[in-house]
Amino acid sequence: MFKKQLLIFSGVMFMLIITLGSCKSKYDKLKASNDNAKKYQEAVKYYNKKDYTKALGLFEDLVPRYRGRDEAQDLFYYYAYTNYRLKDYTSARFHFKTFADTYPSSPRAEECRFIAAYCFYLDSPIYSLDQENTTKAIESLQLFINLYPKSDRVTEASKLIQNLRDKLEQKSYADSKLYLTIGDYQSAVIAFGNTLRDYPDTKYAEEIEFLTIQAQYEFAKISYERKQPERFGQAISFADEFIEKYPQSKFLKEANDYKKNSQQGIERANKVLAEASANMKLAQKLAKKDTTNTAQPPSIKDRNNQKIPY
Repeated sequence: MFKKQLLIFSGVMFMLIITLGSCKSKYDKLKASNDNAKKYQEAVKYYNKKDYTKALGLFEDLVPRYRGRDEAQDLFYYYAYTNYRLKDYTSARFHFKTFADTYPSSPRAEECRFIAAYCFYLDSPIYSLDQENTTKAIESLQLFINLYPKSDRVTEASKLIQNLRDKLEQKSYADSKLYLTIGDYQSAVIAFGNTLRDYPDTKYAEEIEFLTIQAQYEFAKISYERKQPERFGQAISFADEFIEKYPQSKFLKEANDYKKNSQQGIERANKVLAEASANMKLAQKLAKKDTTNTAQPPSIKDRNNQKIPY
C-alpha cells in the first residue's frame, strides 16, 4: 500500500515538474539563452516599449559579453539610459560617465557627460539633509561647462548650478538659525557670519544681520561680568551697522531695542566690576564665577575645520 502511494506521489511530482518547465516564459527562455544577437534585439524592443525592467535584465547579461566589440557602444548607451528610466540615478550616472570616459570622441559623449551630472542633480536631497550630492552635482555640471563651453546645454547646466547653490544657501541659513534656536549663541554669530561670507548676495541678508545682533546680545547676556562690556559692545556695533544699512527695515525697532539693552548691560556690568574692585568678597565671587561658569556655549569648528576657542 505504501509503495503504491509513493509511486503515485512520484508520478504527480514528475508531471508537475514537466508542466512547470513547459510553462517557462518566453522572456525567461530568452534570458537563459546564449543567442546574444537575439537577446540584444529583444532588449531594444523592450526598451522602446518602455518595459525597462525586462530590458535591464537582458542588457545586464549582454554588457560583459559585448565588451570590446563594435556593438558595445550602442549597448552601453542603452544600458545607461535603462537605469536612468528606472530612476536608479546612482547606477545611471556611473554608466553615463563610464560611456563618456570610454568613448570621448563619440557624438554621444557630450550628452552622456551632461546626463551623468544631471543624475547627481536629481539625487540632490532637500536642503535640510546632507548635501554631498549637491556639491558633487555642482562640480560635475561645472566640469561639463568647462569641457563643452560651446554646448547648447551650457545654459541649462548654469541654471541647474544656480538651483543647487540656492539650496546650499538655504541650508547654511537654516543651520545658522538652528544655533540661535538651541541657545548656542556664539556659534550662531559665527555661523551667520559664515553664511554672509559664502553667499554675499543672499536674499536672507537683512534677516541674518538682524539675527546676528540678537545672537550677540544673548551671548553677552549669559556671559560673566568681566566679558560683558566687550560682548555687549559688539552687539551695539552690529546694531549700528544694521540701522545704517537698513533704515526702513521691519526689524528696525527691535535692533534699536537690542542696542539700548546692550548699553544698559554695559552699565550694569561696569557697576558690578567697580563694586568688586572695592569689595574683596564680591571680587572673589566673580573670580570663582569666571572659572566655573558653564553657561557659555561650547567651542565649535569653523568652515575650515579650525577650532574656535571660547
